[in-house]
Amino acid sequence: MVSELFISVVIPTYGREAVLCSTIKNVLEQTYAAFEVIVVDQTRNHKPATVEFLNSLQTNPQVSLYTVDWASLPAARNYAIERCHGDIILFLDDDVELPPGFLAAHAHTYQTRSDVGAVAGRVFDRMKLAESNSAKQIDTLPPEAMDPGIAWYHIDLVHTVKPQQVLTARGCNMSFRRDVFSTHGLRFDERFQGSAVREESDFCLRFRRTGLKIWYDPKANLIHLGEETGGCHDISTRSLKYQLTFYHNHFLMALKNLTPWQLLRLSHRLFDCHVLGRPPCNKSGSPIKVISRFGFYTLGFLKACWTLMSTVSSQGRLHSLPAQTMPAPRPQASSPTEALTGSP
Repeated sequence: MVSELFISVVIPTYGREAVLCSTIKNVLEQTYAAFEVIVVDQTRNHKPATVEFLNSLQTNPQVSLYTVDWASLPAARNYAIERCHGDIILFLDDDVELPPGFLAAHAHTYQTRSDVGAVAGRVFDRMKLAESNSAKQIDTLPPEAMDPGIAWYHIDLVHTVKPQQVLTARGCNMSFRRDVFSTHGLRFDERFQGSAVREESDFCLRFRRTGLKIWYDPKANLIHLGEETGGCHDISTRSLKYQLTFYHNHFLMALKNLTPWQLLRLSHRLFDCHVLGRPPCNKSGSPIKVISRFGFYTLGFLKACWTLMSTVSSQGRLHSLPAQTMPAPRPQASSPTEALTGSP
């Protein structure tokens, strides 16, 4: 029998209440025994019911709660990484629903494939469940889905039903081997602002230097509830600031990781879809709105250039303080009971 890999489940949270509580409960109800939960809370004030629930977790050896005084999704991921004991580090959003075998599905790929360093899980969006369960199915993603210049318009981790290598994962359902962080030293870039869109894409593009694969497993699926308040929505709402950070983050990812030709192709697709509003974005073609979006597009590019120039020495760490080493991995348990009673 293959011994269970110990999984660190990381849940960054900001401004979430009942849905955060249900997400944590959902993880604790998993049938897979060898795991810990690390919650990085960026919320200033919770509702009394949430405080009561979080306080009740203080005596649970599987759960570690950390409170920080800044709000940054990639920084919260880094903060948790440097406090994890798992062989596998699994990142979830704070508004998801998991099937009973979710953790086991993530672990299975690592136990059976030594060439895989990351697992990208399938994500069903609550608002699109009917569409997700429709007749539309994808067996193999097109070659364009592995091209960093245009992949972002061809990767579909909702309708794809066949396991396969992919270029990136969705941040609400992705896991990595411990060595990606401890040996290769990778961390998430905290310069991705606001909603932090493309921070996981940036990380996955840099992940390629490890020589390991990102493997998509549709069995490792969850439902992303997409709460309209809290989370990244409150860190940067869909306002003028949101528009600016959206383009800033796309260009930051591109300037860091793409060749000039790939950068040109991404810029063209970004302009065609998000500025002009052509499919698959299908935005308004009103001249005023196009001109407005072009302004944010231009400012986003300039701001990304400034970000890179002004933060050269930061190595992408703006909020969380780098730790010298990660804690030692949790010894593998000889039984599920032992895994449950180990010290955090």
